[in-house]
Amino acid sequence: MDAEYTTPEEHHNPMEPHAATAHWDGGRLEVLDSNQGTTYVAGELAQIFSLDAESVRVRSEHVGGGFGSKTVRPHQVAAAMAATVLDRPVRVVMTRRQMFSTIGYRSPTAQRVRLGADASGRLRALDHRSECVTSTVHEFIERSATVGRVMYDAEAHHTSDRVVRLDVPTPTFMRAPGEAPGSFALECALDELAEASGIDPIALRVRNEPDRGPVSGLPFSSRNLVACYEEGARRFGWADRDPRPGLRREGRWLLGTGMAAASFHSGAGPSTAGVTAEADGTFTVRINAADIGTGARTGIALVAADALAVDPDRVRVVMADSDLGPAMIAGGSMGMRSWAWAVSIAVRELRERLALGGDIPPEGITARSDTSEAIGALSKKERHSFGAQFAEVAVDVTSGEVRVRRMLGIFAAGRIVNPLTARNQLVGGMTWGISMALHEEAVRDRASGGHVGPDLAGYHFAANADVPLIEADWVDDPDPDDPVGIKGVGEVGIVGAAAAIANAVWHATGVRHRNLPIRPDRVLSAGTSVPEPGHGG
Repeated sequence: MDAEYTTPEEHHNPMEPHAATAHWDGGRLEVLDSNQGTTYVAGELAQIFSLDAESVRVRSEHVGGGFGSKTVRPHQVAAAMAATVLDRPVRVVMTRRQMFSTIGYRSPTAQRVRLGADASGRLRALDHRSECVTSTVHEFIERSATVGRVMYDAEAHHTSDRVVRLDVPTPTFMRAPGEAPGSFALECALDELAEASGIDPIALRVRNEPDRGPVSGLPFSSRNLVACYEEGARRFGWADRDPRPGLRREGRWLLGTGMAAASFHSGAGPSTAGVTAEADGTFTVRINAADIGTGARTGIALVAADALAVDPDRVRVVMADSDLGPAMIAGGSMGMRSWAWAVSIAVRELRERLALGGDIPPEGITARSDTSEAIGALSKKERHSFGAQFAEVAVDVTSGEVRVRRMLGIFAAGRIVNPLTARNQLVGGMTWGISMALHEEAVRDRASGGHVGPDLAGYHFAANADVPLIEADWVDDPDPDDPVGIKGVGEVGIVGAAAAIANAVWHATGVRHRNLPIRPDRVLSAGTSVPEPGHGG
């Protein structure tokens, strides 16, 4: 199997624009900002303005939506510069048009996947090559080809990511960087191999399931992907699916189903935390975490309450302030795992001190933690969240419109701290997968290099009317190397979603779509391999 796939330039587009307020307070720069990590932003601003780290304070309250774009951007720097010149607080708010040019984006990719398998479907060779773009001033690589290095047990692996310098802004991290576009190519290629081999797509994946990292040779911290396949197939009704394409029709609509696998790395970053037993019987957690819509504040409170064996109502969380000490950013699906680790260690020390007895003084009793050594001492393993995505689509043969009728995702993502927010994260990722498959595409003017339609009218993404019934659930998969058993759910929901939809479009029409998005004009141009009713076949 040898095929080429492309994904377009895509943009983060959080609902609210980037904004920051800066002012000087007694020789100290203070910035109120929506960002994914105040420790990082404060450090970068200190370096930019040649200040000591203690001379910059950054806070980020209940505002957000970032998806990789909320780091250091021009608006914070401009606000700080203006506040310096004017000697008064200054707020800078980006326009939507400015966001298309200044906060980063996901690079377009051109990928080639070659698969070789024996008659039983066992992979003998997996070759995945990807090209992306970067600017001439800074290199950023969308590592799309790496996803196969942990997914399938081929005898021979070859992956490469090539970056091309162009006169464009610098790309950046965007939800599931690398894995999102890479899984589209790889998982569509697996589906094509399944078709050519006459093997069920799930059976093919199970047949090539590795027991350790196919390239690294390292053991997995935990891997319960097969259970995701099994539970997803049962709940989706996969056993009733006829593998032949183009057999289901409702009037002008052709119906099809598809699936794909998902994976995203699950690491942890060093963090510090403090937990205080207050004199009134409550507890205060202080940690420089970031809650930009992910539910981190609630999750941290639940972790602390569980470790303290108290009701969550007795736990108060103070966060998102660089004065609280260094902590992991909200990114890379590592935030909650990193913060929970630090909080759990601080709670353990606090409980040991409380067990000694005695009254709690008015200022409380505080225990602090720093996970730098613990995380640095972790054994080398492959650490990932996994999942199986299922989709049903309807394709209008007269207009080329593709509608997603239902989606199901089953994930193995460690211990779930808060089922409500975890499900919201997974459903949000799957919704973005619909956008990626059918809508999102930034177009640049070839003469000027600028965007055509840099706003929410010109850049389309899935709205409520485009989103069907989406179900997201999980199987038991605690990570034994983590004190809380957590992995990450923030990004794995988008991985594989576009491929599942593309594979379902093939099952409906009999035609492969290897270029995203699957627009109506592309569907009409490609046609179908399905005969019209009453015309034979």
